Amino acid sequence: MNYIIQLDRVSKTFKEKTVLHETSLSLSPGKIYGFVGRNGSGKTVLFKLICGLLQPTSGTVTVNGAQLGKDCDFAPDVGVLIETPSFISYESGFRNLKDLAAIRKKITSEDVRAAIRTVGLDDTDKKWVGKYSLGMRQRLGIAQAIMERPSLLILDEPMNGLDQAGVDEMRKLFAASRDEGKTILLASHTAEDINLLCDTVYEVNQGTVTLRN
Repeated sequence: MNYIIQLDRVSKTFKEKTVLHETSLSLSPGKIYGFVGRNGSGKTVLFKLICGLLQPTSGTVTVNGAQLGKDCDFAPDVGVLIETPSFISYESGFRNLKDLAAIRKKITSEDVRAAIRTVGLDDTDKKWVGKYSLGMRQRLGIAQAIMERPSLLILDEPMNGLDQAGVDEMRKLFAASRDEGKTILLASHTAEDINLLCDTVYEVNQGTVTLRN
């Protein structure tokens, strides 16, 4: 079986507190995986381990065939939105994403503009991000995650701050991405997001990850 993500007995401990315990997962491409659980259950830590922002205390994480910490430091071909997106407040949305795109030089200015338009923002808007509403910042964070057209998206509460119209638009965007063959890991406190979008749902509770029946 060709898996896009494999976790083999992964644990993460901070000082003496174990946040994730002996977790093994094998996730296939082209699906939306939902992760549900209370605040502090370990969802965000799990996502950070998968993308390489944290290193496991024990066990291995493999993404797109590369073992993190051995073959690469950060997961390849991944778009990430974890926690509240941060941007340079005195630059426009386009300028912020253009600066990020310059790091890997994989996409053009037009690709950046297309991503901004895809999430419902105006790519010609010169307004500083510091003057954006919470919903506009969230849309820009999603644009940042999708702009390089990665095969894997890791989205931690991506609907935060969006009104109902924005939620509906993002649900359509994520479903379309899945239909294009992309894999999405989605954490949401909203049952409707999980029920409408996810092919498979995992429950995270006190550091353990179990498949929801």
